[in-house]
Amino acid sequence: MSRAPHVTSGPFAPPEPRRRVTATSADGAVIHAEVHGPDGAPAVVLVHGWTCSTAFWAAQIRDLAADHRVIAYDQRGHGRTPQVPGGYRTELLADDLEAVLRATLAPGEQAVLAGHSMGGMTIMAAARRPALREHAAAVLLASTGCSQLAQRSTVLPLREGRVRTRLTKQILAARLPLGPVTPLARAALRYATMGPGTVKEKVEAGARIVHACPTRARHDWGLVLSTLELTDHVADLALPTAVVAGTADRLTPPVNAQGLVAVLPHCVGLLELPGVGHMSPIEAPEAVNDRIRELTTAYLPAKEAAA
Repeated sequence: MSRAPHVTSGPFAPPEPRRRVTATSADGAVIHAEVHGPDGAPAVVLVHGWTCSTAFWAAQIRDLAADHRVIAYDQRGHGRTPQVPGGYRTELLADDLEAVLRATLAPGEQAVLAGHSMGGMTIMAAARRPALREHAAAVLLASTGCSQLAQRSTVLPLREGRVRTRLTKQILAARLPLGPVTPLARAALRYATMGPGTVKEKVEAGARIVHACPTRARHDWGLVLSTLELTDHVADLALPTAVVAGTADRLTPPVNAQGLVAVLPHCVGLLELPGVGHMSPIEAPEAVNDRIRELTTAYLPAKEAAA
């Protein structure tokens, strides 16, 4: 798969990686990963969300790769990682993350893992996995949740209840292609996924990334998200974990972040970003980058942090 109709210049254009890595998941799926930044630097692994790709993390990579080794990968069916026949489920997300960690980190080497939306759910799903326990020093969960996503979403301006939940599930699993990025498409994306004050360049970047996602992947993973239940996994995520939420997030409103804080065994703080929507790493890159840096400084081994 080779899809890259993203923004091609400016701070939200995906930078060229120093090297590309192919990771093979448990079922044989071939996962596309990229490595940025200097060897020997503190490692950060970025896990993107539903309908996105490594391009989503452009602002993080450009900043952090100056003094971190930044690893990003495309979830299966997204970006340059092909769709794989068979049903999709959260266990496969965990398999793919394990494969990437083993392909890009040395035995025993640790990293800070940052996941946005479905990327955060990926880390939650992998909470009990040996590779996560070996390689993760700390975690950042941004704009995400562990259960009742359709019930809590406020994208549809309806009263909470069964009707809103049913319609939200239908939207998540929609089979209609998104088509080209038009003014109407940008307006819809801004409403559903970004805060009202988001500048047009960030809306454009987000729209191009989301519209590049194949319809099949969007549908299949949307079905998974509509019935997500990872609360028990979160209770086993016994790592220092920071949570980030946008106060204007309609897809995963702050109640989801508050639920994570209540269940996480070792939460190291909830950062609420006023006026920010669901795309927090694009909308508020400085705040997200600063939180990642705080985690690498606090929790990576001193010999790596000093490299």
